[in-house]
Amino acid sequence: MSSSLTQPAAAPPVAPPTPSQLADRYRAVRNRTLQLAAPLSAEDAMVQSMPEASPAKWHLAHTSWFFDRFVRATRAGAAPVDPDWDHLFNSYYRSVGDAHAQARRGLLSRPSLAQVVDYRRRVDDAVLALLDRGDLDAGTLQRIELGLQHEQQHQELLLTDIKHALWCNPLRPAYDPGLPQRPGVASAMQWIAADEAVVEAGASAWPRAAGFAYDNESPRHRVLVGAHALASRPVSNAEYRAFIDDGGYRTAGLWLSDGWDTVEREGWCRPLYWDEGLDSEFTLAGTRPLDPHAPACHLSLYEADAFARWAGARLPGEFEWERAAAGVAVDGNFVESGLLHPAATGGGAADGHPAQLFGDVWEWTASAYAAYPGFRGMAGALGEYNGKFMSGQQVLRGGSCASPASHLRASYRNFFRPHARWQFSGLRLARDRP
Repeated sequence: MSSSLTQPAAAPPVAPPTPSQLADRYRAVRNRTLQLAAPLSAEDAMVQSMPEASPAKWHLAHTSWFFDRFVRATRAGAAPVDPDWDHLFNSYYRSVGDAHAQARRGLLSRPSLAQVVDYRRRVDDAVLALLDRGDLDAGTLQRIELGLQHEQQHQELLLTDIKHALWCNPLRPAYDPGLPQRPGVASAMQWIAADEAVVEAGASAWPRAAGFAYDNESPRHRVLVGAHALASRPVSNAEYRAFIDDGGYRTAGLWLSDGWDTVEREGWCRPLYWDEGLDSEFTLAGTRPLDPHAPACHLSLYEADAFARWAGARLPGEFEWERAAAGVAVDGNFVESGLLHPAATGGGAADGHPAQLFGDVWEWTASAYAAYPGFRGMAGALGEYNGKFMSGQQVLRGGSCASPASHLRASYRNFFRPHARWQFSGLRLARDRP
């Protein structure tokens, strides 16, 4: 089939916020982080269950450090709010100084949680005072918006990290036992066909005159996408259990070599948080019966890829996914729903678009996390934000039940290492077409 030039609609232009609007957004995002941390005790907040995760207290401090270092301290003569803590709450910005080792963040019993919350207040007072004066240049305003987007990422990480920490406790305590549930029925799996086409993907370069996108989403460029079909919804728990029952974790031929090595080394035989009977799972509300209709989650790339091969399909490429999502409203089960867990919608494909593209579970793609043609990272230390991680990671798309809705868009590129499965990650199937 011959290719045709199609240009999925980019997000409509959004005017940059005024300093007053940005101040309101700043307060809302910062307060939301404190609300998400509110169910945690001081003991909960300093637990680090594995090197890849971070304590909730560290998330609270690091997101404040970001504003202190990249907004407040950029003003003439300004020093960090607390210079003694500067290296404690740096993450990986090596060009601005040393950082405390990631794997040892759980050893930081001091400063206390109360001191960290006070640190947040002092940073907020300083940043809001700058916004109230209304004399910030465009670059500073863009860094504040970047800091808010960064904080929304850490809001999700706070939830996924504390979920893993609580699961590691033999008592399996709940983050919030009162979280609501939304029963639903998974729609019948359908296949949404797409012809071969040259499409535009990505976002305009950072910093943008309007709206927001990370530098790793740019530049917008043309891509040849072959004829394919995408599944109308993510894979469900019931479908994933069929893979397990059919010996999926015992069949080496279904797995990537690194994946099979991981299965054998780690003793994987089911998704993270599923119990041995495959009928219940650990959630942020504690242990609950496994909903067979809900999207399967907490899967590594290796598990997602093995399931796809077992199902006679494959994982979608990230541009196949973005092409399907372009022009689709960012609507779904996000952190704002209060469920903090994937749920079946009962709805199927509409207007030729797959369902549940946004929210519920991050969807693994077959695409390695790499630079787009012509990629240019952010200037200065902020150039360390995304670009230096373009090695050994895989792209996920769409957001999850722990993602803030305002943080997502069709061009958004999340990335994790293939073995990672403590995030709310699942999969959608794809197939080639002649």
